[in-house]
Amino acid sequence: MICSSCGDPLASRPGGPCGLPGSRGRPRSSCWRRHIVATDNKRALVIVESPGKVRSIAQYLGDGYVVEASVGHVRDLPKNAADVPAKYKGQDWATTGVDIDNDFEPLYVVQTAKKATIRKLKDALKNVDELYLATDEDREGEAIAWHLLQELKPKVPVKRMVFHEITPDAIRAAVANPRDLDIDLVDAQETRRILDRLYGFKVSRVLWKKVKPKLSAGRVQSVATRLIVDRERERMAFVSADYADLEVTLDAGADAEPSAFTARVSSAAGLKVAAGRDFDSLGVLTAKKALHLNLAAAQALADGLTGAGVTVDSVEAKPHTRRPYPPFRTTTLQQDAGRKLGFTAQRTMSVAQELYEGGHITYMRTDSITLSATAVQGARAAVKELYGSSYLPDKPRTYASKVKNAQEAHEAIRPAGDSFTAPDKTGLRGDALRLYDLIWKRTVASQMRDAEGQTVSIGMTATLKAAVDVTDATTGEIVNVATAALTSSGRTLTFPGFLRAYVQGIEEGDASDDATAQLPALSVGDALDVAGVEAEPHATRPPARYTEPSLVAKLEELEIGRPSTYASIIRTITERDYVFKKGSALVPTWLAFAVTRLLEEHFPRQVDYQFTAEMEDVLDEIANGSADRLQTLKDFYFGTQGENGYQGLLTLVEELGDIDPREIATFAPVHDNGSGIEVRVGKFRPFLEDADGNRANIDEDLPPDELTVEKARELLETPSGATKELGTDPVSGNPLVAKNGRFGPYVTEVLPEDAPKKQKPRTASLFKDMSLDTVTLEEALKLLTLPRLVGADAEGKEITAANGPYGPYLKKGTDYRSLTSEDELFTVTLEQAEAIYAQPKQRGRRAAAGPLKELGEDPNSGKPVVVKDGRFGAYVTDGEYNATLRKSDSVEDITLERAAELLAEKRAKGPAPKKTTRRASTTAKATTAAKKPAARTTTRKPAAKKPSAS
Repeated sequence: MICSSCGDPLASRPGGPCGLPGSRGRPRSSCWRRHIVATDNKRALVIVESPGKVRSIAQYLGDGYVVEASVGHVRDLPKNAADVPAKYKGQDWATTGVDIDNDFEPLYVVQTAKKATIRKLKDALKNVDELYLATDEDREGEAIAWHLLQELKPKVPVKRMVFHEITPDAIRAAVANPRDLDIDLVDAQETRRILDRLYGFKVSRVLWKKVKPKLSAGRVQSVATRLIVDRERERMAFVSADYADLEVTLDAGADAEPSAFTARVSSAAGLKVAAGRDFDSLGVLTAKKALHLNLAAAQALADGLTGAGVTVDSVEAKPHTRRPYPPFRTTTLQQDAGRKLGFTAQRTMSVAQELYEGGHITYMRTDSITLSATAVQGARAAVKELYGSSYLPDKPRTYASKVKNAQEAHEAIRPAGDSFTAPDKTGLRGDALRLYDLIWKRTVASQMRDAEGQTVSIGMTATLKAAVDVTDATTGEIVNVATAALTSSGRTLTFPGFLRAYVQGIEEGDASDDATAQLPALSVGDALDVAGVEAEPHATRPPARYTEPSLVAKLEELEIGRPSTYASIIRTITERDYVFKKGSALVPTWLAFAVTRLLEEHFPRQVDYQFTAEMEDVLDEIANGSADRLQTLKDFYFGTQGENGYQGLLTLVEELGDIDPREIATFAPVHDNGSGIEVRVGKFRPFLEDADGNRANIDEDLPPDELTVEKARELLETPSGATKELGTDPVSGNPLVAKNGRFGPYVTEVLPEDAPKKQKPRTASLFKDMSLDTVTLEEALKLLTLPRLVGADAEGKEITAANGPYGPYLKKGTDYRSLTSEDELFTVTLEQAEAIYAQPKQRGRRAAAGPLKELGEDPNSGKPVVVKDGRFGAYVTDGEYNATLRKSDSVEDITLERAAELLAEKRAKGPAPKKTTRRASTTAKATTAAKKPAARTTTRKPAAKKPSAS
């Protein structure tokens, strides 16, 4: 067989005459990438998951291969009743998609959006001699391959092709070394899918009835929500304690380097000076023999220390070494990208997917931290080239994962290939470059020498010129202080080692072990001068809320869920209004409190952290063939017997008992002590209600731990339903009032008690520049004149001006046109209105308005980003993609970085699917029915083993 690119005979074995890598001749860069495997004139179809992989893989494989994408899953359980095939309609289990009475047999249907994909793949299959299923090598990828096999029903040989990076060598090895389909992995994925469907289907419907319609529950989603709610409960129960301490600036003399340094007062009169760690969560001092200083006492001691004599009592220096961090796995990449780059978990995985598909990094869904021998060589070569041999350890470093059931056959996330392309040589830009740079540095640093240095601690005694009396803030006792102990510690770095390349990100408030501080060289007995003393007030802080990185770390610590699912879990609980963001912190809503309470009280095992983690272990056992799929499903759904038996999901759902929806959705404000005020989760939003029945809405962005009794009373004093009397309408004689309603403030008239029932009060929303506190009777009368008749056009059609939920507009018959401002409602003339109607109508959107704010160029697309006001609120746009601002964002505070993140998330989701009209759908169904009977959905027979690819 002759190479179509270079004309040489193709090598049939290593060392043949063609210019292949490893042959005697030098490789020809123009053709060797195409010489993957000689196909003997056979054509092969390669199916990958993502369209992003198609181009690169097709380039590496050459003309003998057709590469197509399944674009993820092609089959799934029915989403709703409309998805259920006709032959199954009417059967109780069909909507769930799981036939429980038939050994939990799943009903799979081809998704509507994937029918065209299946047709395309079947057409491609007609013209080839072999089929390679090249989906990802994880449970989901294995299941996608199996579903393709079931749906395509190929009559040609089928091979399972796997690779962990998209490089010529990796693709060549994957084609040359196919394997069988791993049915155990398929079973594990199918079991997880059925568990999640049963949990979501059964439990969600309980939430619909007892809390609020259209809520959702999930096996891992609900546990993640509980974690966030539990942390907020800790914050709500927390009582802050005030304390003070002292920082002393010391002068070591002009010859010292540095000449000045700082120390803290660690004890006074033999008593330890209390610090934040000495108080519990209720603000109680727990340390024994401690002196609790308030600011006044600390200031008195500061005055006494001014001019005091200080002597060095001890100098202790210890050598320390720091080993480099292991290469990234999925969770550590999400955590560090969140801390250092400000990425959400979803954004991290989206950008990593782009890098993987572009051939820049290895597979990004992995819990392994091992590196292949070639990767280690590549990292060590980069270390030697960039930093020199002194930074290279004598032996390559090896890392073993501490993650239970880690897939050690996979590699860590690292730059692709045998030699690592430096970030500035990749041609990448924006977020892709930033994430690749992070991965590149972490991988290279993992093969560098330890960081070396010294930890120095200095102990000193300060003798006051005159003793001072200070009062203990806890006991009220007076303590006479004549001497105080000072301590200072720091770390010096003698050899930076891996820190030259990489420093791990930290959460706000955490201490960094990479920080360095320099202290002067001192000896015992040295005398020091006090250059200054400062008393510093402090307050103990509640436990920090979870951020995306810390929540990922906690889920992994508890061994809940899989690393590849964390990003989608966080996205789901945010979109379901269980969580909102305040800065980077994840804050639970009151709705999340109500849902979590119901689940804890009635489904305790299903939201138990340990049980959820154990379920992951069982799924792993199914994946490696040591656990039975059917028995796992039976135990989960029907429960188990014996001493350690537990109730299954079915029993819990059918024997719920009495659940009081009001009780489930009612809470008390923070630190409530019989105020009579209740927090209620209503149909539309949470609200407050006092003992007299007065109500007030709760701001959606008010964190639960900030809703104290005092704040609740403040809201009740100016409730959303409060009425402000404005005066009397001089024409009707009816009183006019202003109220704050569900859709914002508005004015309305109060009809007399004997008014006809059909008569409705006139109502008008306040303009955006008006407020409930300042609106006047004159403004109200003016608002109630809307809608205003502007006039009639030449054909006699009336034009009116009105204010609607999407802003001010003109109406002529069924033709609506937007106005640019609310003031135009009263000023627009008939001539101006006709001029507006003379312009071509912009269907589907208002006339474009100027930007509210210009932010700069998007680091990803390079296009200018602006903030605009749209029908559904403010949004950011780069001219191609639009992204609505979240609740936690504001026009005033939005930054280019945050806007780029929102646009990147929107861009990653891709275009919205096109909607099919009812008439078109009906026609299509009728046409299909005329041609052939309804297609039968393929299901797996319970007794039959899944066919494998070979």
